Amino acid sequence: MQSHVSQPHEKVSLPASLDACIDHIQTEIGGSSDLVIKRFSCLHLWPGALLYLEGMIDVQMLHQSVLGSLMGYANEHTPSFDDPNDRLTHLKEDVLIAGNTDYAEEMALLFHRLLSGCIILLLDGSTKAICISAAGWEDRNISEPQTQSVVRGPMEGFTENLRKNTTLIRRRIKDPQLWMETRQIGQITKTSVALMYVNHLVDKGVLDEIRRRLDDIDIDSILESGYIEELIQDVTLTPFPTIYNSERPDTVAAGLLEGRVAIIVDGTPFVLLVPSLFVHFFQSAEDYYQRADISTLLRLIRYLAFFIAMLAPSFYIAITTFHQEMLPTSLLINLAAQREGVPFPAFIEAVLMELTYEILREAGVRIPKTVGQAVSIVGTLVIGQAAVNAGVVSAAMVIIVSITAISSYVIPENGMSIAVRILRFFLMILAATFGFFGILLGLLAILLHLTNLRSFGAAYMSPFGPYVASDIKDSLFRMPWTHMMNRPYSNGNGQKKRQKKRTKRL
Repeated sequence: MQSHVSQPHEKVSLPASLDACIDHIQTEIGGSSDLVIKRFSCLHLWPGALLYLEGMIDVQMLHQSVLGSLMGYANEHTPSFDDPNDRLTHLKEDVLIAGNTDYAEEMALLFHRLLSGCIILLLDGSTKAICISAAGWEDRNISEPQTQSVVRGPMEGFTENLRKNTTLIRRRIKDPQLWMETRQIGQITKTSVALMYVNHLVDKGVLDEIRRRLDDIDIDSILESGYIEELIQDVTLTPFPTIYNSERPDTVAAGLLEGRVAIIVDGTPFVLLVPSLFVHFFQSAEDYYQRADISTLLRLIRYLAFFIAMLAPSFYIAITTFHQEMLPTSLLINLAAQREGVPFPAFIEAVLMELTYEILREAGVRIPKTVGQAVSIVGTLVIGQAAVNAGVVSAAMVIIVSITAISSYVIPENGMSIAVRILRFFLMILAATFGFFGILLGLLAILLHLTNLRSFGAAYMSPFGPYVASDIKDSLFRMPWTHMMNRPYSNGNGQKKRQKKRTKRL
């Protein structure tokens, strides 16, 4: 299924004249130097031409499967056909040994195939063209995921090639019910976007809604899955991600087996999974490769890190500004001595340090790798120590910012980590204004916002709100596989049963 996007060549049929067709293609493509046109007349009275873009096709396939077939056929007796289209059909069905071929009768489809790495075969007098799939450009090899690494588990990551990514998923789910739909989105880029789902597990209502939202997209370009994520998400005014993205094939395969839908965009290693719930962003692929007790401990640490990353600076501001009586006397005296020479209130001090850290973090992403380590050492050690010695910030604030930064890296999904960074400043303002009362108001506002979020119809805070008892087994905790007999109810999948009940062992 493909979305309808108006194209400049739409409904323009191929001219029957070979010269006219080639001239039209050259004009539309601007006489680009990478367009190769190889005319031939070896088929006796069947003059034709091969067209392809240099660097986008497999040259070996061109010589063996296409030119080899045509040259070998030219030495044989050529049957007579009155209709040139019958000649073309004969070449496609009986001569060419290339596997993936189809027809193009309109310029829009011909240009799409040509720019997608196909070899175009034209015959004089025919109003159709044969498109031979021969994509063979250089791309990145499969390597270890860069953003979602694990200690135990597969070390394969998605690449920028759509077909490689779908193959990595099919290697893990060898079921004919794993279906895939592909469409082109983007009036100019015509980016291939694939939907993958297990047909008997997926919620058909969710699948239809995903199709509708994708078909409603009308934009010039799709360069990364982030375009699709922003265009189809339920709510835009929220810091929380409502669509999960991963560069791990095993994570996507696990999501498909739970009845979710994968959206794969050509040109990016990040695959989208919908629907996505709040708990999904704290689950790592490694949780299901370790024992249940180890996985539960690691998952609880992630939730603890989430609250530390969001609340640690706010608590420090509230305590030092409004609630000093909550601290032990010795610690209070120590903090007061540290802050004696600091000219700023705790809120300004925290904002300065947090902004400095955010700048250093962004610089670490953009800076060349050859000097990245040196900059991180300067940023964390030299600047921090110098700021304390100069009396700009207290040593306690450096500790708070450090533990906050480290905790934000514990969250497996980067989108949730960014949400925490945004909410941290919001809670710091409330803490500086109202103390703990302000923090409580902020948390209530965040909780109300979370309970109102939806991801393709699924309640974002499920299984906590609404409460789904059966799904609690894989939320805060990770129960053993013998206790998780059914698939998560919150995903709205079709077939609930995941495994048969096991007999007790001695």
